[in-house]
Amino acid sequence: MTTPLRVAMVGHAFMGAAHSHAWRTAPRFFDLPLAPELAVVVGRDADRAAAAADRLGWAASATDWREVITRDDVDLVDVCTPGDTHAEIAIAALEAGKHVLCEKPLANSVAEAEAMADAAARAAERGVFAMVGFTYRRVPAIALARQLVADGRIGQVRHVRAAYLQDWIADPQAPMSWRLEADKAGSGALGDIGAHVVDLTQHILGEQITGVAATLETFVKERPLPSAAGSLSGTAGEGTGTVTVDDAALFLARFSGGALATFEATRFALGRKNAIRIEVNGSAGSLAFDFEDMNTLHFFDGADPDETAGFRRIVVTEPGHPYVGHWWPAGHGLGYEHGFTHQVVDLVGALAAGEQPTPSFADGLAVQRVLDTVQRSSAAGSAWTPVTL
Repeated sequence: MTTPLRVAMVGHAFMGAAHSHAWRTAPRFFDLPLAPELAVVVGRDADRAAAAADRLGWAASATDWREVITRDDVDLVDVCTPGDTHAEIAIAALEAGKHVLCEKPLANSVAEAEAMADAAARAAERGVFAMVGFTYRRVPAIALARQLVADGRIGQVRHVRAAYLQDWIADPQAPMSWRLEADKAGSGALGDIGAHVVDLTQHILGEQITGVAATLETFVKERPLPSAAGSLSGTAGEGTGTVTVDDAALFLARFSGGALATFEATRFALGRKNAIRIEVNGSAGSLAFDFEDMNTLHFFDGADPDETAGFRRIVVTEPGHPYVGHWWPAGHGLGYEHGFTHQVVDLVGALAAGEQPTPSFADGLAVQRVLDTVQRSSAAGSAWTPVTL
C-alpha cells in the first residue's frame, strides 16, 4: 500500500483550483511513490470554503490555517494565498514539521523571502522540505529548451529576450483587486508575471541575473472599487481606489555567463492573454518559445548548411519528450493545467526520496532579489543596479 501524503491547501481561488486539479490528477496518470490525499481546504469564509471543498474535491474545509497546520492528519501545506500572507503561513507550517508548496512570487519583499529561505533551510535539516510554485518550468517545451541548452546545442548564450504579456486590466474601468495593492501583492506586473520570466530564463540557462537597468510605469492610477455584490465577478461599484503597483515593467539585464537580456512584463498588451515569449540566441544555435503555442519549441541549429538552415518547429508531444509519455498519443497537445500536475509529480518524487524539490525557497529568494533590484533601479531613474547574489 502506498504511503499517503495528506495535503492541506490554504486559499481556494484561481490558484487553488489549479492546484486542486493537479493533486487530483497526478496519481491517475503517473505512478507516484506517495499517494496524495486532499485532506482539507482553508478559506476565510466558512460557507465559501465548504463550497470550495465540495467543488474541488477536498475531504473537509476549515477557516483557521493556524489550527490546520498543527493537525496530525496533515503532511504538506499548499499555500495559494496573496503574497502578503506567504511568509507567515509557510514559516509556521515548516516549524510545525509540514512540507510546504508556496505559490510565486515567494514573498512581497526580500526580507520576507530571506526569512522563508532560512526557515526552509532549517527544516530541511529535519527532512522537511519546501518548494515555490514556478509552474511554467514544467511545460514540456520549456523542459526541452533547458535540456538543449545544458547539452550545448545553443553554445555560448549571448542574447535573451523575455516577455510576459497580458491585457486583463487594459480597460481603465476594470475594478480594483488585491493584485493592484502593493501591501497585498508586493508589486504589479513585475511580481505577478515578470517573476515567471525571470525564473524561466534563469532556469533555462542555468545562470543568474547579475544586474539590471529598469523602468516601471503605472498607466491607470485610480480604478473603480468593486461592488459588494460583484466582488467575485469583477463588477465595478461606487468610488475609486488608488493603484499602488506597476502596470508594466521593462528592464535590461546581464546574466552571470555574460549574456545580455531584455525583459518586459505588462498587463496592458491588448490582445495578448497569456503570452510568455522567450528567445535565446547562442554561438551555436537559437531557441524560441511562446506559451500561447505552448506545445511547440522553435530551434535553429547553426550547424545546418546554408541551403537548409532555418528554425525548425518541434511539436513537443512525443513520448520521449519531458513528461509527455504519461499522457496522450503523439500530436495530442497538453494545456495550462498540465504544468501544475507535473509540479505535483516532481514534488512528490523528491519528498519520497528525501531530497530537496526544485525550485527551492532559495531559488524563490533569488528571483525576489531580482524583482527588488528592478524596483530600486526604476526608483533611481533606470540606473544600472547590481543584483545581490
